[in-house]
Amino acid sequence: MTTKLKPANQALRVFLLLVSIVSGWLLWPYRPMSPAPWSAQTEDILRTLWLDQLGPPPTDASNSVADSPAAVLLGNRVFFDTRFSANGEVSCASCHQPEKHFSDGLQKGRGIGESGRNTRSIVGVAHSPWLYWDGRRDSLWAQALSPLEDPNEHGSNRMRIVRLVADEATYRAMYEPLFGPTPEFADRGRFPDDAAPGLSQALDDAWRAMSAEDREAVNKMYANIGKAVAAYERTLLPEPTRFDRYVAAVLDDQDELAETYFSAEEVMGLQLFIGKARCTECHNGPLFTNHEFHNTGVLSYPGDLPDRGRVDGARLVNIDPFNCRGEFSDDPEHACAELDFMRTGIELIGATRTPSLRNLFDTAPYMHKGQIDTLEEVIEHYDNGLDAMIGHNEAEPLSLSRRERKQLLAFLNTLAPADPPQ
Repeated sequence: MTTKLKPANQALRVFLLLVSIVSGWLLWPYRPMSPAPWSAQTEDILRTLWLDQLGPPPTDASNSVADSPAAVLLGNRVFFDTRFSANGEVSCASCHQPEKHFSDGLQKGRGIGESGRNTRSIVGVAHSPWLYWDGRRDSLWAQALSPLEDPNEHGSNRMRIVRLVADEATYRAMYEPLFGPTPEFADRGRFPDDAAPGLSQALDDAWRAMSAEDREAVNKMYANIGKAVAAYERTLLPEPTRFDRYVAAVLDDQDELAETYFSAEEVMGLQLFIGKARCTECHNGPLFTNHEFHNTGVLSYPGDLPDRGRVDGARLVNIDPFNCRGEFSDDPEHACAELDFMRTGIELIGATRTPSLRNLFDTAPYMHKGQIDTLEEVIEHYDNGLDAMIGHNEAEPLSLSRRERKQLLAFLNTLAPADPPQ
């Protein structure tokens, strides 16, 4: 005997079946998944990203006090001293704030005025051969000099800066054991209160009125101040992260310990990072940067013309009087391999220096002018791979799923500093 379902029951059964199918489709992106095991090849890639592979900063032959503890103390004092600005309110730390991973949280840096680009973190920067988004300086000490005279940052000038160090007893006592006696600046006829080349007509006229010997003495002392600041900045090194603990456990075959550091979603995000998402093409090494220049199609800052980036930076670094070829370098050989073999050409139009990905959440907003507010938007930008406004976008579309984008974000979150293990 066959029992027929009543129409109401049959309709309910069909309804429940449809609910099951639709629910399964909607929940499919969130179903539990297990990451693939690490192979010997992928473990080798993880090892290259591990902070333990970083090592100390490379030596800087152009700076004889680069690793001097006394220079570190002098540089630290200058770094936090607002008197090196025209209005007495701006220091290096105004933009490079320690509590924000030595960045400032703004789209563009702000000192006396607004600078042209986003403030990059300087943690680990001693490992980079280039400075600034466009690489227009080739050493930390050459870079440290630029903001002091930039009208939108410190807005001061080198004559006023060196006089401050020479005239104050504490600064002079810190400076002279490192660099020798400071020049005697008491004669205002020889050494005006304010003078510098190329900043304004008045400052330039005052500078040109000085003798060549006096200008050289000022420039040398000015360069030495930058070298002390660089010595301090060389001590700013990244801290281990949860990612680094995870890698250490994986490489030591401690699978259970590794699982306490990373969720399955974070592991799959890391696998995307080194695989399908192709992030390591630029963000490689223990600082997650290749220190090179790439055009990735970022939209221009509202109201700004497209940024020419490295194509201008390459020209500026070559003409900088404080570069490694200049007379103020301490390297007797003036060995400048980076300048000698520097990439040039139209392919660098719109290219900017690859930032480190460590401590991302302390350094928002992102990109060279802070055009992107969140990491979710950064991932979406690279996923789309749109045409560049200027030059050629090197990044091709990734076609990541919604879940893959979330996994990638989960992994990036592990690059924040970790608390010491209990």
